[in-house]
Amino acid sequence: MPEQYMEQYVSRRQSAPRLEFEAAAIYEYPEHLRPWLEALPKQPGVYFFHGESDTMPLYIGKSVNIRSRVLSHLRTPDEAAMLRQSRRITWIQTAGELGALLLEARLIKEQQPLFNKRLRRNRQLCSIQVQAGKPQVVYAREVDFSQEPNLYGLFANKRAALQTVQTLADELQLCYGLLGLEATTRGRACFRSALKRCAGACCGKESVEAHHARFLDGLASIRVNCWPWEGAVALKETGDGMTHYHIIHNWLWLGAVDSLNDAVSLLRTPAGFDQDGYKILCKPLLTGQYEVILLNDLEAR
Repeated sequence: MPEQYMEQYVSRRQSAPRLEFEAAAIYEYPEHLRPWLEALPKQPGVYFFHGESDTMPLYIGKSVNIRSRVLSHLRTPDEAAMLRQSRRITWIQTAGELGALLLEARLIKEQQPLFNKRLRRNRQLCSIQVQAGKPQVVYAREVDFSQEPNLYGLFANKRAALQTVQTLADELQLCYGLLGLEATTRGRACFRSALKRCAGACCGKESVEAHHARFLDGLASIRVNCWPWEGAVALKETGDGMTHYHIIHNWLWLGAVDSLNDAVSLLRTPAGFDQDGYKILCKPLLTGQYEVILLNDLEAR
C-alpha cells in the first residue's frame, strides 16, 4: 500500500472508536436526580425538569404514566445536556390523558422551556374557503375560524394552503384554471387537459357543477368544524379517583376545575382561534367519548 494511503487508513482507524464512544463519554446517569424519582406517580399528568431557575423550567412533558416517562428520559444519552442542567423534577397530576395534553400545550406556550420546541401564535395561520366554486385563502387574524363555515384545513401559511389545493387537483384531475391556480381562456381546453391531467371541465367535457362537487368531496376530510354550541361547555374527565371538568369555548381550553360550581370563574370569550386547542379537543368533543355539559346557565349569571 502506498505510504500516503497508509497514513489515511491509519488515521481513519484511529478516529473511528472516538465516534463510537463519543455519546457514551458525554452521558452519565444523572444520580443527582435520583431523590426526586421515588415520589413520581404512575398516573397521567405533566412533569417538569427544573434547573437553577425557580420560575423557568428546562423542559415540560406529559404522559399517561409520569414515572415511566421520566425514567425513560434518564436513560437517554441524547438528552444528556438537559439532564446535566436539571436540579429537580416536579409534576402536576391530571385526571387523564386529555388533561395532560391540554395543560402541556398551554404551559409550553406560556413558559417557553429551553429544551422544548417553541410554540408561538402563528400570525400567518390560514385556511381554504370555497367562494363561488373557487378556493380563497383566509386568515385566522381576520376571520373567526371557530364560527366561520366552509373552511378547509389549517395551514402555517398561504403557500402551504395553495400547495394542498394543487395536490388535490393533481390527484382528482381538477382544472387549475377553474380553481384559480393559473390563467386560462374561457371555453378553451387548458394545457393539462391535453395531457389528460384535467377531466375537461374547462372545455365542456365535464360540467362545472360536477367539477365543483368533486373538489368539495376531496376537501371534505380536512373540513374545519365550527364550534357547535352557543356558549361554553364542560367536558368531564375521570380517572384514578380524580375528576376534572375541562371548560372549553370556541375550541379554546379555558382551564379545568374539580367542581362545576367553580366553572364560572373561568368563563370568558376567547380572543382568537386556538389551533392547538382545536386539534386536541375536536375529536374528544364530537365523538361522544366524554360527557359534555352545557354551561349556558352559568354564563348568564
